[in-house]
Amino acid sequence: MYKKFLVAGSILLVSAFLNTTTAQISVSVNIGAQPSWGPTGYDHVEYYYLPDIQSYYYVPAHQFIFMNRGHWTFSNELPPRYRGYDLFHSHKVVMNEPQPYLHFEEHRTGYDHFRGDPHGQEFIRDNHEDRYRDHWHDQHEADEEWRHHGDDNRHGDGDRH
Repeated sequence: MYKKFLVAGSILLVSAFLNTTTAQISVSVNIGAQPSWGPTGYDHVEYYYLPDIQSYYYVPAHQFIFMNRGHWTFSNELPPRYRGYDLFHSHKVVMNEPQPYLHFEEHRTGYDHFRGDPHGQEFIRDNHEDRYRDHWHDQHEADEEWRHHGDDNRHGDGDRH
């Protein structure tokens, strides 16, 4: 009888250990999916909270999440009201929780002190480590590079004004 309990206990212990090991391994690395304007130092990011515009960005789908007429809206682009918003010069808060926008009030009050503060984060675009070589390039990045390019190409026609 004692041997049966010992064998059963051993099987349970090994099973629990294997389940724990599997759970720890299942965390994926998604550096390549992170946008170039995201902060460096994170192997895995699900969402960014953008305190300046009180919106979110969902990394796996490359979508912004913002409030529109009382409802959370998912879009590949920011709405026109944020047309001048510069993602490269704003603070981002990494959030790895499901649907963080459901806790918006908590995030708004907890991270409000980052509004208007672009300092303290290095962005993926500006980092030259190999792990950031193949990061996500979005249309916003292309627009930013075009906007900040030399005056000779600023208007797209080669004319200098």
